[in-house]
Amino acid sequence: MDYPHPPLTATIGGQSIHAMLIQFPFVCFTLTLLTDIAYWQTGNLMWQEFSSWLLFAGLIIGGFALLAGLVDFVTQPRMRAQPPAWAYAIGTVVILVLGFVNSLVHAGDGWTAVVPNGLILSAVTVVLITITAWLGRSMVFQYGVGVRNHD
Repeated sequence: MDYPHPPLTATIGGQSIHAMLIQFPFVCFTLTLLTDIAYWQTGNLMWQEFSSWLLFAGLIIGGFALLAGLVDFVTQPRMRAQPPAWAYAIGTVVILVLGFVNSLVHAGDGWTAVVPNGLILSAVTVVLITITAWLGRSMVFQYGVGVRNHD
């Protein structure tokens, strides 16, 4: 089946690098909320450490995903023309900025590093992740963005 949309630029074996990488920060930031809740309920510092490492891993891999996504976004004018593409791009940047701020909050000591500010930032980030993931999937299924041409 041929799709009228050009393939993405940043790919490995025809698969989008951005799509492969963006899942990791989304999972890391979601697990950060769960480990923050565990810390809030137990007070065990192990959960705060897990949150800090999950934020770190999410930010590093998220930075690479953002770079790959920017390559596709800049080189594909038809992608930029789709309404969800701008919201998805801005949402991804906002999520990474929130993750960075959350990482700074989690760098504090003990209870005040997580409760309440770290927990609130983690919850807001997960809500934005859900919205952004929905926008990303709508770009693929409604507009065919990122779909390879099969000859």
